[in-house]
Amino acid sequence: MIDRAPSIGLPQLQTAIAARSAHRRDAIEDWLEAERDQIGLWLPIAFGFGIVLWFVLPGRLSWLAAILMLAGLSLAGLAVGPTTRSGRCLLIGALAALLGLITVWTKADWVASPRIDRPTVAEVQGRIEAVERLPARQLVRLTVATDKGILPRRIRLNVDEDDLQVQPVGGMRIVVRARLLPPAPPTVPGAYDFARTAWFAGIGATGRALDPPRFTAAEAGGWRMRLSDLRARLSEHIEHSVGQASAGGIAASFATGDQGAIEEEDAEAIRRSGLAHLLSVSGLHVSAVVGGVMLATLSLLALSQRLALHAPLPLIAAGAAALAGIGYTLLSGAQVPTIRSCLAALFVLIGVAMGREAITLRLVAAGALIVLIFWPEALAGPSFQLSFAAVTALVAFGEHPHIKAFAARRDEGFAPRAGRALAMLLLSGLVIEVALTPIALFHFHKSGLYGAAANIVAIPLTTFIIMPFEALALLLDLAGLGAPLWWLTGKAIGVLLWIAHRVGGAPGAVALLPAMPWGAFALMVIGGLWVALWRTSPRRWGLLPVAAGALWALLAPRPDLLVTGDGRHVALVLNDGRVALLRDRAGDYIRDVLSEAGGFDGEPLPVDALIAARCSDDLCTARLRRDGREWHILATRSPYRLDWRRLSRACTSADIAISERRLPRSCTPRWAKLDRPVLARTGGVAVNLDDGRIETVAAHVREHPWSSFQR
Repeated sequence: MIDRAPSIGLPQLQTAIAARSAHRRDAIEDWLEAERDQIGLWLPIAFGFGIVLWFVLPGRLSWLAAILMLAGLSLAGLAVGPTTRSGRCLLIGALAALLGLITVWTKADWVASPRIDRPTVAEVQGRIEAVERLPARQLVRLTVATDKGILPRRIRLNVDEDDLQVQPVGGMRIVVRARLLPPAPPTVPGAYDFARTAWFAGIGATGRALDPPRFTAAEAGGWRMRLSDLRARLSEHIEHSVGQASAGGIAASFATGDQGAIEEEDAEAIRRSGLAHLLSVSGLHVSAVVGGVMLATLSLLALSQRLALHAPLPLIAAGAAALAGIGYTLLSGAQVPTIRSCLAALFVLIGVAMGREAITLRLVAAGALIVLIFWPEALAGPSFQLSFAAVTALVAFGEHPHIKAFAARRDEGFAPRAGRALAMLLLSGLVIEVALTPIALFHFHKSGLYGAAANIVAIPLTTFIIMPFEALALLLDLAGLGAPLWWLTGKAIGVLLWIAHRVGGAPGAVALLPAMPWGAFALMVIGGLWVALWRTSPRRWGLLPVAAGALWALLAPRPDLLVTGDGRHVALVLNDGRVALLRDRAGDYIRDVLSEAGGFDGEPLPVDALIAARCSDDLCTARLRRDGREWHILATRSPYRLDWRRLSRACTSADIAISERRLPRSCTPRWAKLDRPVLARTGGVAVNLDDGRIETVAAHVREHPWSSFQR
């Protein structure tokens, strides 16, 4: 007789499933209870997730679908139970994401402003709103509020310094003939999207003055305009006082955020060495100003015995430091990193005044939420991402129990204490480099690898020598005695530049990545936040998406062919990694963009220098071998008309035909035709020949309001 296992009936199966579900639900509740102090940190991330959805999804229908989806998730949170932590997290997180999506969509519609849709030459009349000096390029950049008429309400003009009879200031009226262009979309996929920035800034055109402009007396302007003028005058004074070109520009950037006087060679060395954060007014600068003012105020007030015994000196000093921080933020242009740093400093001062621990992740989360509510578009830019990633990584690193124990003060000699401080500085630099590298590679396609070592010297040099010298020099300038300190400031900045050139020029100083997929970047960001914000053992799970995203990014194929949206510039990525350009007289900006998009750190080659290319003044043919196949590429390189029969025969033997103008219908290449009508719909393109994939700028921009592509 065969023994049979007892059968399990449906009621018993349902009971087992219910018991297992209850066990998992209890485990989640226990984990959330253990992390209850950290849950609130995810509120700005949920809000930002809604903003990201709006930027990533293609258009209005998908945005409405996302709103319905988030509303459904919030109802699911109610169904799970608002009395449970999991239900509340789902409910509040979905509502925060919903509000984030609605906020950025509303902001994009609210700032909508007319803009031109094609290049034009016109007379510009209006009032100057902002003046940005660019001495290194011998330009002055003006933001002009135009008079009512056919022009956009706000335009941005570049004017040659040699054409200026007087120095423009905010409030002046200007009349000038200029060539105007629509705000530029990304040159190629993955490049900087100025059209998006211009949309949220209300700029409807950019251009260059064709004649010397005429100015009339300044009108009374608002506080923003007066601050802009003060910032411009202060930058000019600092540059003149220091004397040296780039050194003066760097000194001005510390005080006002104005980087226009820094020579490109020095600016590139600073970027390659990982010291670019020193030029952007952010946490380091605001902390130095706030800390210096607070220390000076305390020291001066403590000289009075009566005040020291009876007045709340810490509270008074914190108030003076808060006013200094706010004033410095406004003076330096109130950019997103500066606003974030100012908010953080204010929270720290409030914590100090209340006797509470102030530098925490809650402070960072509160600052992020405030910035995202008022400037939701900032989330898409590298400035916000770099700023908050650095601070979050640093604070999370400092809050780790092992790090706290290592850094805690103890009774020890000078040498161990100095070694401990140096180790903390090096470890902090490494943590920040790890946090910032994916962001830098995603936006700029390159990142300095030796920044941690360079910052060990550069940060103390900037914080404790350069900025104090500069502040004292400005103070002594009131009595005309600042020259010696300006000399010392210039020498210290010279040391900083020496470090930048040494580190930036070292072999392997820069990591390059031609293009990082959105999915890879998202995995690394989510994993990094998971590791940084949780405190219990599941935080280690975040390393899996970080590793997966990094591997995906490293294995992503680089493009073989890059074409700008106007069809004028073509870059071939060669087998050895070098980049060859169709037009060797392309401007520096185009050369840099195409080289970085191709993952090449060096001077691009002219196509004429290639053995596998044949070029004339009007036409160029080249061959690329990929995956065992030889691709024939045809590109026009002049605007002159060609014999259509000859051009048609050349097209027939080509796989890809590229032109800045409309090619005749008889031009039928074997694989792809990229002429003016096609590029007007696609924008710049990146072609991967191995898998036959063409990536376009239009596919990235899609139906967002700043899109200018024909449909």
